[in-house]
Amino acid sequence: MMPRLRLAGTLVPAMAFLSYLRPEIWEPCVEVVPNITYQCMEKNLYKIPDNIPFSTKNLDLSFNLLEHLGSHSFLHVSELHFLDLSRCKIHTIEDDAYQGLKNLSTLILTGNPIQSLSPQAFSGLSNLQKLVAVETHLTSLGDFPIGHLKTLKELNVAHNLIHSFSIPDYFSNLSSLEHLDLSNNKIQSIYHKDLRVLHQMPLGTLSLDLSLNPIDFIQPGAFEAIRLHELILKSNFKSTNIMKICIQGLSGLEVHRLVLGEFKNERNMKNFDKSALEGLCNLAIEEFRLAYIDDLEGNITDLFDCLENVSVMALVHMYIDNQEIFPKDFSWKSLEFINCEFSENIFFLKLSSLRRLIFTANKGVRTFPELNTPSLEFLDISNNGLSLQSCCSVNSLRLTQLKHLNLSFNGVITMTSNFVGLEQLEHLYFQHSNLRNINEFSIFLSLNNLLYLDISYTHIRVAFRGIFDGLYSLRVLKMAGNAFQDNRLLNIFTEMTSLTTLDLSSCQLEQVYQGAFESLPRLESLNMSHNNLLVLDTLTYKCLYSLQVLDLSFNHIGNITEPGQQHFPSNLTLLHLTKNAFVCDCEHQIFMQWIKDQRRLLVEVEQMVCITPPNMPVLSFTNATCQISKTIISVSVFSVLVVSFAVVLVYKFYFPLMLLVGRRKYGRGESVYDAFVIYSSQDEDWVRNELVKNLEEGVPPFRLCLHYRDFIPGVAIAANIIQEGFHKSRKVIVVVSQHFIQSRWCIFEYEIAQTWQFLSSHAGIIFIVLQKVEKSLLRQRVELYRLLSRNTYLEWEDTVLGRHIFWRRLRKALLDGKTLSPEGMARAENNQQEAMTLI
Repeated sequence: MMPRLRLAGTLVPAMAFLSYLRPEIWEPCVEVVPNITYQCMEKNLYKIPDNIPFSTKNLDLSFNLLEHLGSHSFLHVSELHFLDLSRCKIHTIEDDAYQGLKNLSTLILTGNPIQSLSPQAFSGLSNLQKLVAVETHLTSLGDFPIGHLKTLKELNVAHNLIHSFSIPDYFSNLSSLEHLDLSNNKIQSIYHKDLRVLHQMPLGTLSLDLSLNPIDFIQPGAFEAIRLHELILKSNFKSTNIMKICIQGLSGLEVHRLVLGEFKNERNMKNFDKSALEGLCNLAIEEFRLAYIDDLEGNITDLFDCLENVSVMALVHMYIDNQEIFPKDFSWKSLEFINCEFSENIFFLKLSSLRRLIFTANKGVRTFPELNTPSLEFLDISNNGLSLQSCCSVNSLRLTQLKHLNLSFNGVITMTSNFVGLEQLEHLYFQHSNLRNINEFSIFLSLNNLLYLDISYTHIRVAFRGIFDGLYSLRVLKMAGNAFQDNRLLNIFTEMTSLTTLDLSSCQLEQVYQGAFESLPRLESLNMSHNNLLVLDTLTYKCLYSLQVLDLSFNHIGNITEPGQQHFPSNLTLLHLTKNAFVCDCEHQIFMQWIKDQRRLLVEVEQMVCITPPNMPVLSFTNATCQISKTIISVSVFSVLVVSFAVVLVYKFYFPLMLLVGRRKYGRGESVYDAFVIYSSQDEDWVRNELVKNLEEGVPPFRLCLHYRDFIPGVAIAANIIQEGFHKSRKVIVVVSQHFIQSRWCIFEYEIAQTWQFLSSHAGIIFIVLQKVEKSLLRQRVELYRLLSRNTYLEWEDTVLGRHIFWRRLRKALLDGKTLSPEGMARAENNQQEAMTLI
């Protein structure tokens, strides 16, 4: 029986300790946005944390151990808008599990092995718009109880075990549904009866993704008179013959965008046959996208004969081996070549109706394409590694209607013309290309209608003041990552009076001329970050009357020339000064005070720190220290030293004086208690159950002074210790343990006991070592260590023999000096003889 009791006594504290280490207690959720967004990812939670604020709107509980969602599981976070329960090993969701989440718009259940889904599991979600149930072991849409979610816009049930494409009747209630993702399931066949419900839904609003399903049959006419916004069929067919049969089965479908082909890492078809797309002639398509078909050979025009009337054509990652693309004049409005490979270095294109051409990230073309597209307005040929030896004019581009031109992320572009004949351009991009001859002439002189210009990171070193002449209408100019002559910014924006946004970040600027921005009255946003500016010159920005945002972060600013808000535009609402070289000393106290005065204007002012002293918050700097004279400082220091010395003296001798006065007051009377017990509160169980029980209930009985029972309420603790503890007790019992040594209050009582013993000739201290104390801890208390080393002390041993010896020795020590009646003396002697007999 005893071993079981001991085991229980061991397990109960262990279980209590482990419960204290529960994740929701010792490792709280990450507060991303206070009271709004919390991330509890991978915290090993087995329930919803109770300490999440009621006002939380976004909660990430992914990768935990929730397993079972009972009724009203989220009632204490009813304001949620976004809830992520991905991979929480949830296998059961009961009725009304989400009840109360009337504002929830997104629910993610990805990767949960759901086995039991109650009919009312999603009740209460009256505003749910997006439901993601990827990898949830779902076998049928008919078993998914979501028919009441009338606000649902997006349903993602990809990567499940759904075998049938049968759309349940409840889908007719989902009038807001816009996207249904059934990709990567087990659907093989599609029949007319499966799509009956789609005829009852709003036409032309639903996008359907069936990618990665092993489809081998679509019943002819199954999609007759159905209109979809988008249909995606990628990596569905094992061969081009099956693809051909299935596309013919789509006959009668009206679709805004049709996506066919394969994924980069999911290739099923080999030796692609162009006849596979013949069935597209029986479909009404506005946009067509073909991806990852590598085996096209010869003239590919015949491939798209059935698509000559689509508006948008997109070819992604295809190999094209002929020079003249689409010799037939198709009526396409937009054409995209993305990540394709061409066998010829020269690219020819003739499409008279084409207005938009995207030709990006392609291979095999190193010169500018030969274009015969007179109606083209939008041209994007970025990220192709092209080098242009002559740019840019209507003679080189032959595009008189062009409004948008993107030449970004290419090679060397040599400017030889100022866009003569391209006056209608409104958007022009050169970022991360290498521009040459930029300082030779006014290259933008003809672009009076240009609204947006990006020449960021184009290896320009501006030395020509007329570089931006002609840009009267420009509103946005981005030229980050370039450089200026002598690292100074002069007034090169004289004609850009319409400019609202200017980015000059990372331009190595060290100085800005005070009149540099005087011709920009409409400028609203100015980015001067990541430069080498040393001084905040407020006069420089005084003329920017419309300025709202000024970013001067990541510079070396350590001072201000003319402090004062009057020099900044009145419309300024955000000023970024973080990551600058702030020196927080008396020499810069004017600047430090100015920062404090403008704290409402400054962004992240709490994060602004000084480089001297290191890492000190700028707001911590005070001007008072700089205004005190040396004499006052000296007097203050002396006064502090005197007061400190006086405090030390008072603290050192206050309690001995109280003991001395009390000794005179109580010294002549009898002691009320036999002993005052000093112990750590963490050893109180032993004091109550062992010490008090054996001494106060034994023969003869001893009366102990215990703070929890005998101290007078309303009196200071120190006064109780001296008056009720020491003055009214014959002896002092000190219970020494590791808890005692680590307690400052216990050590304080022990030091007073030493003084009490010194002042009282009859006083005595009895030491009880409750448990083996580590010598390293004991040596931290030198006096206590010396006393225990030189004097006899009692050591508690929880055995039958050890207990008898302990109590006999303790009673003997307490009897020393105690007045007893003859009857009491006889009983005490008898008890001692009985104890000796037991030994």
